[in-house]
Order: sequence, then C-alpha cells, then structure tokens
Amino acid sequence: MSTDHVSTLTVVAVLIAAFGTVAVGAYGGRGSRSTSDFLVASRSIGPGWNAAAIAGEYLSAASFLGVAGLVAKHGADALWYPIGFTAGYLSLLLFVAAPLRRSGAYTVPDFAEFRLASTRARKAAMVVVIGICVLYLVPQLQVAGLTLNVLLHIPPWVGMTATGLLVIANVIGAGMRSVTFAQAVQYWLKLTAVAVPALVLTTIFLNNPQDLGEPLPPRVESATTISIDTDVQVTVTDPAGVRVTGTVDDRSLTDAPLRPGPHRLERGTVIELDAGSATPVVSNAPQTGAAWQDSGGGLGGDHPLFQVFSLIIATFLGAMGLPHVLVRFYTNPDGRAARRTALSVIAALSIFYLFPLVLGVLARAWVPQVLATGTADAAILLLPSAATGGILAIALSALIAAGAMAAFLATSSGLLVSIAGVMSTDLMPAGLRSFRICALIGGIVPIAIALSAGSLELSQSVGLVFAVSASTLCPLLVLGIWWRGLTAPGAVAGLAVGATASTAAVVCSVAGVFGNDGWLAILAAYPAAVTVPLAFVTMVLGSIATRSRIPLGTAGAFARMHVPERLGLGVERTP
Repeated sequence: MSTDHVSTLTVVAVLIAAFGTVAVGAYGGRGSRSTSDFLVASRSIGPGWNAAAIAGEYLSAASFLGVAGLVAKHGADALWYPIGFTAGYLSLLLFVAAPLRRSGAYTVPDFAEFRLASTRARKAAMVVVIGICVLYLVPQLQVAGLTLNVLLHIPPWVGMTATGLLVIANVIGAGMRSVTFAQAVQYWLKLTAVAVPALVLTTIFLNNPQDLGEPLPPRVESATTISIDTDVQVTVTDPAGVRVTGTVDDRSLTDAPLRPGPHRLERGTVIELDAGSATPVVSNAPQTGAAWQDSGGGLGGDHPLFQVFSLIIATFLGAMGLPHVLVRFYTNPDGRAARRTALSVIAALSIFYLFPLVLGVLARAWVPQVLATGTADAAILLLPSAATGGILAIALSALIAAGAMAAFLATSSGLLVSIAGVMSTDLMPAGLRSFRICALIGGIVPIAIALSAGSLELSQSVGLVFAVSASTLCPLLVLGIWWRGLTAPGAVAGLAVGATASTAAVVCSVAGVFGNDGWLAILAAYPAAVTVPLAFVTMVLGSIATRSRIPLGTAGAFARMHVPERLGLGVERTP
C-alpha cells in the first residue's frame, strides 16, 4: 500500500473519532437546558456509566501515548506511572469520594465555601482549579499537534488549534451531560485502540522474538532518519553508521560521523542511521538492554530513589485533587454511588494499563529511534508500520490514530468543563450563557499557551500537574473532610504555599533552569516529596494558629459529609 492510502485511512479514522465525539455528545446531551445539566448532569449519572466516563476522561494522552514511550525509554522504573495513576483512585475511594458527594457541592470551590464558610477560601480554590486545568490542558494540546504531525504530516500548530476548537465546540454544546455520554463511549474506543494493536503485535513478536537485553542499545533494521524536535543530550555507544547534520556540541555539522560518548544536539538536528546501526540513546536513560530491564535506575538524572518516591506521592495523592475527576462524583445520585463509581474506575484502569506497557516493550525492539529524541511519545504511532506491513499496518495505524484522538478530546473536554464550571459560578452571573462564555475563554487561553510554550515528555509533564494537584487541592479535601480543626486562613495559606512551590517547580523544569543533573534539577522535575508535606504542614499550623476561626457550622458540615443519606441530613446545593 502507498503512503497516500495509509494517510487517507488515518485521516478517515481521525475524522470519525473527532466528529463522532461531537455527534455522540450532542445525542447524549439532548435535553440539556438547566445549569445543573451543564455542570453536573443533574446528578443523575449511575455508577457504571459514570465509571466509564471517568476512565475515558482520566485516560489522557499521557496514558495512551506517554506511558508506552516512558516504558520504551526507561524500562522497569517507568511502571510507577501506571501504578500510581491507578492507585490514586484507591486513595480517592477511601478518603474523598462519598463525603465529597454528600457535601452537595457543585465544584471544589463550592466545597471550600461549604466546609469553611469563607468566600476567600472559595476564591483561592477557584484560582487553583483553573491553574491545574490549564496546566493539564496545555500538554494534551501539544501532543495532539505532535500526533497529527506524525500521522498526517500537518504542522503541529494546526493540530493543536483544531483539537482545541473541537473541544470548545463539544463543551459549549451541552456541558457535562454531553461530555459524560461521549467520554463513556471514548473509554471503550481507547481500550479497543490500545488492546487490539498490543495483542496483534505481541503475536508477531512471539513468532519472531528479539533479545531486549542485548548489551548494546537496539539497532534499526533499515536506514532511518531521526529528527530532533527539542534540545537533547544523547550518548553514542557504537558510532558505526551514525551520521548527523545540524548543531552538535555548539558546532554546525553536515553529514558528519558521531564519535562515541555524550553529545548535545540542538533542535532541528537530523540523525541518519544506516541499516543495523545502534541507536544513540538520550543520556539520562538506560544505555543498555540489561540496564533497561533492571529497576532502581530512576527516570533520568541523579538521585533515582528520590525520583521514584516523589513520583509515588504525586500520582497516589494527585488524583484526589484533579478538578475534572472530582466534578464527576458530583454527578452521582448519592455517596454510595460515588464509592461504587470509584471502585469500578480502578478495575477499568487496571485493564487498560496492561496494554501500553506491552506496547512500550515492543517499541524498544521495533522503533528504537525514539530513544534518541527528547520525547518518546510517538512510539505507539510508529509501531504498526515498523512491525508489519500492508493492510494490517494500515488498519492498526488508523485504529491507534482514532484512539489517540479520543484520548485528547475526552480529557480536554473534562478539563474545560471544570474551568467553565468554576469561572461561571464564581466570576459571572449564574446561567448557561455565562457557562458558554467561560468555556470559550477557558479553551482559547490554553491553546495560546500550547502554541508558545516549550514541551516535556507527556507523562513527565502530566506528572508535574499531579504534583501541583497533590500539593494544593489534596490537602484541602483530606483535611476539610477528616479534620474539624481546619480554618479558612489555614486552608488559604496552604493553598498559596503549595501552589507557589509546585508551580515554580513546573516552570523551572519546563524552562530547564537547573539543567538535568543535581538536586535542584531533580527537585524541580519531581517536587511532590517536598511540596506536598509543605502544604499539609502549612494548613495544619495555619489552622492551629487561627483556631478561633473554626466555622460555627463545622459539626453540621461533618454530619452531612459522613452520615449516610438515608438519615436525611443531606441538602442539595444549587448553583
């Protein structure tokens, strides 16, 4: 089959996934008229449907593409990402889901005001929610641009803009009810799009096994060209058949060989590999197959034990503070349904994450060229054509393309609903018109940032967002639900300290302020082990210092959150 045929089928798959999402959402959102419909689907979503929608929303591009790329590059230590992403729901199930639903709030800021009787705490929570959602949206849009560039050869900015506008249209159409229906369908599409290629390619691999633990990095089977899209340092182990054109170690080279050892390649550099050549590997990744198979090497750079420990904290606690996840539990009829929903989500995520892990292992064997780039997010996209050919490669590529598009749209839609929800209820007069205006504004701003900002590997950037979430909304929810001593001044101080520290780390990491080595670089890339305890301690000490400001209605608020609904203490709040 020609490349034109491959592109045509891929285009069709992407368009079906994109406009099918809008059509499914429009069907599911028919009849949405009230603000309650747009914000929380009138609290009418059952556990099974809601679990599928949460899984569809939560399994972002970081799960669909990023996890496999990290496994291909870093090996065993990358497994902490899917483990943490899944285990985070266990924490949410145990500590947050049911009490949060019983509070009757519509948004996290609404919960802050309900629990602390403070408009100041509500405003602080609103700022944090918007910040987290924007930080999460930006990498989704950037990888949408990367994916459409790899699959369809269109400029990345076109893919970012088109995806963002499609998300805006979907959310403005019918709000949460529409998004819920579409995301539930998208979960099954994404599961199919990752499971079928994994099973087919595993069968092919088992019939033609390769040694993933060979002493040298993997070798390309045919002549390969690698384009470097972000500044990166690579290590060349075997220089035979490796040539480079571009800026290397601050020198301009043209079709020059690369000597063994580390080299810094600037953006725009092109590496040419002859058939059978060993792939250069980014310097902060395992350099041999044996090192890739062993755990304990961390995720690049120094201090691997701290990296893993901090990543565990971020992913285990970060899910509790993700606004687009939390708002889902407001759509359940009651607290019992919220718990059943969280339990079902754990099962759905556990099944899904088996397949990106398999694809990551296969990517190291079949598309080792991704190991030489600053990001390995394109590994899954390149696998079908590298492992097989003909109509099978075309079909698998088209299926993966559809799943990737569903991943972008599902997560981005949920994030935009959260942004529009808090902005329309806190900054503007209540009503559908306010929701739609805020959805438009909340969608355009991340598009502009995505077009102008630098990028990290997708799972790493999402891991940083989890760190921000774990350092801000997680302490607010855990202490607000389980500690009567929390006060509004203490909560605001904790939110401010956690948000400032974790956001500063994100900025420094993206900008590469501290480079790739040393404690400062590791703290910026994996800040949760410091920023989460700092936020908790600040909230506790701030509340103890202002214990006279404990709200008078604290006992009643605790009764509503912790007493079963059948006793009749709950009162639904309205936007």
